[in-house]
Amino acid sequence: MDQTLSKFQPLALSLFRFITGLLLFQYGVAKIFKFPVIPQFADPPPLIMTAGGIELVLGALLMIGLFTRISAFILSGEMAVAYFIGHFPRGFFPLINNGTAAILFCFACLYLATEGGGPYSIDAMRGKKS
Repeated sequence: MDQTLSKFQPLALSLFRFITGLLLFQYGVAKIFKFPVIPQFADPPPLIMTAGGIELVLGALLMIGLFTRISAFILSGEMAVAYFIGHFPRGFFPLINNGTAAILFCFACLYLATEGGGPYSIDAMRGKKS
């Protein structure tokens, strides 16, 4: 079973990178372009707009696999800051403070920062490990 599944690891890594980028990109679109309309992003403060810009640009870079490691590293840090500034003050438990997604994005991006974008990325086409 291990050998059967392990041959799909490169494809899974590239797909994981793309989906993680897409999910972060959607948050950026919602914050910056107000689509889809979400009440919590109706009139966001400047810090949330800045986070939206980071998620929009770096999420797009993750989707295509360009500058994957540095983009993922920055996004990982952004998600850690988002958790500790926006969620942790509302309670210790992520289920209560709604910080589950921020924690998961933080560690997903940290993994991508260490592993890279996989074989199906612009970085791989350019022959870079970034």
